[in-house]
Amino acid sequence: MRETRTTRPWREGRSGWHREEDVDGDLDALVRATAAGPTAAAPPPRSRPIVRPAQHDVVIGTAETPVGFLTLALTHRGLVCCSFDSEDSVLPRLSRAVSADIGRQDGRLDPVRRELNAYFDGRLTSFSVPLDLRLTSDFGRVVLRSLLDVPWGTTLTHARLAERIGRSNAVRAVANTLATNPICVLLPCHRIVPEDYPAEVGPYAGGPDAKRYLLTLEHFKRPAGDPAG
Repeated sequence: MRETRTTRPWREGRSGWHREEDVDGDLDALVRATAAGPTAAAPPPRSRPIVRPAQHDVVIGTAETPVGFLTLALTHRGLVCCSFDSEDSVLPRLSRAVSADIGRQDGRLDPVRRELNAYFDGRLTSFSVPLDLRLTSDFGRVVLRSLLDVPWGTTLTHARLAERIGRSNAVRAVANTLATNPICVLLPCHRIVPEDYPAEVGPYAGGPDAKRYLLTLEHFKRPAGDPAG
């Protein structure tokens, strides 16, 4: 007797019409693929490295104040210059004494500007900005550091300052150092006055009018409760 084979009916699938055995085959393949587990995820794309702007050895800029524009220069050690001189005048000194790598990054100077603004508003009597005294001599550093002991709103003569540093016979050298102070205002050389003050305020890098302005500011704008005097 001849064996007969029953033909399975056709059925419609996602990819068209198939016989049942074909559909069953597709189902078996699907089961095998599911049992094998999920396909491995593709590795995440490599992130690009963050490129930070170069940090110059010295950054330079200006600050506008009631006594005029001040040229500011900052190193990794601290503020190296706050001068009434123009940037063109300051740049050669910075290049010779500190570094030729000088650029502009105003964000690094913003803390200095904020403290200067607070000072001229009468809200700040002493500065917290670190200082870099590389633009002066060893003797100059001694003289300029001693200025930090002359409080807001007070004055001292050149002779008295010379006595304080133990160099009473070096009054002229003290005066010359103050005349070339590279960090005006923050190192308050304006508080050092001649014997006939207040009739005369004496020489100052920013001119006598700027010196008188600073002395008057400190006399009349002392913050409430400040003990200096």
